[in-house]
Amino acid sequence: MRGDRYLTRREMLQRSGTGFGILGLAGLLHSQGLLARGRADGIKQAAMSTSGRPHFEPRARRVIFLYMTGGPSQIDTFDPKPKLKDVEGQHPNYQTGEKIYQGLGYQPSSFKFARRGESGQQVSELFPHLARQIDDVCVIRSMTTDIPNHEQGNFMMNCGTTLPNRPCLGSWVSYGLGTANENLPGYVVLTPGLPTVGEKLWNSAFLPGANQGMRLDTSDMQIEHLIRNIKNGWLSADEQRRQLALVRRLDRLRLQERHQDNALEAQLKAMELAFLMQSKADEACDIGREPKYIREAYGESDFAHGCLLARRLAERGVRFIQLYYTHQKKKQGNQPWDTHFENDPLLRELALDADRPIAALLADLKQRGMLDDTLVLWGGEFGRTPWAEKQSKNRAHLKFGRDHHHTAFTVWLAGGGIRGGMTYGRTDELCNHVVENKVHIHDLHATILHLLGVDHTQLTYQYSGRDFRLTDVYGQVVREILV
Repeated sequence: MRGDRYLTRREMLQRSGTGFGILGLAGLLHSQGLLARGRADGIKQAAMSTSGRPHFEPRARRVIFLYMTGGPSQIDTFDPKPKLKDVEGQHPNYQTGEKIYQGLGYQPSSFKFARRGESGQQVSELFPHLARQIDDVCVIRSMTTDIPNHEQGNFMMNCGTTLPNRPCLGSWVSYGLGTANENLPGYVVLTPGLPTVGEKLWNSAFLPGANQGMRLDTSDMQIEHLIRNIKNGWLSADEQRRQLALVRRLDRLRLQERHQDNALEAQLKAMELAFLMQSKADEACDIGREPKYIREAYGESDFAHGCLLARRLAERGVRFIQLYYTHQKKKQGNQPWDTHFENDPLLRELALDADRPIAALLADLKQRGMLDDTLVLWGGEFGRTPWAEKQSKNRAHLKFGRDHHHTAFTVWLAGGGIRGGMTYGRTDELCNHVVENKVHIHDLHATILHLLGVDHTQLTYQYSGRDFRLTDVYGQVVREILV
């Protein structure tokens, strides 16, 4: 008995051979990615190897996800459709579900395409800098997703489901593989503003809170603004260390009574990481330490700063970095690639801002020998329609836009075991549907995990009575694009 009550079975087992020592060890092992935790009551471990090591030899050690929130137009970037010129203005009568799009008719791209690099991949004039790196890029033209709405589309691309409150891709990677740098988070999100749906897109949900993405606001690159409260203005490092040790002891006592309280554990780990970051975050996040020629290669926009910071974080062992695109002049816009009302002028402006930093990132990684084991992914939640969106009866006076398109869109990948210089999949001549090598977002996620050395069917977590995984019960690795 304990006091006036009987011990629970868990308490008896804890006292039989574990206690404070094993709790401390478990926290240490998990922070190093060496112990996979199970559900909140601790009964079932995850199917991922309890050593936390990959299931097989990884090709990629880290991921940089360049997220073009809003959905970029594939027709104007990487999937040319010259046939659209022959049917310009014709009513598409295109149906998906119960909705029939009755726009202004098919609309060809205003931008020229050319075959670039030794591989001869077709790239729009919007990306002249990226075109020079195209031999390192695999363009997937045959992407599909489930729903053409921003909220559900963002959840699907980031969390593998259209439902909120599920762990995101970065959290699954962090949970399965841990971090390679104990002084920095394993999963970092870079964004000058909040995208549609906001912080739920880097949420760890029912996974341990330590696996949630840490957001850095890249609208101000001064370290005090980039990471709030990074410096303690009242206590020295030694005083903070003693304070943290006391809090750690008190929390461990509380943890024993509350039976592995995940929220409390996450809070304790967050405090420990915050203390460790004081010694490393200054250096890691200060892009001003880069040589002038490097900074000039990337440029001076918010997105350029984010790309350079992503490289610095990847270089220092951050496992998963997601950079949300925000246009320099449209910081208030949470989905800048959503080109409903003025596709051409806005798309040109967006691409002009994004092209140079992306190309600089790829070139920089390659020059440092990092591209081989860094997977770079570019894309949004869906694509855009091959027809103009209906806005007025008078077509002649419109700046046409493109609506959401989920049945056929484009993403590209580079590095980290990807076969560069190739185009995978094919859409029909008007880009209504995929006609060859369809790739669902579940397949994309399965492929990303595979490149990291993880079998997507084995990375599971039991919650609310069932085993969850990023790809649910779906997903096939797209092996044709792997080296």
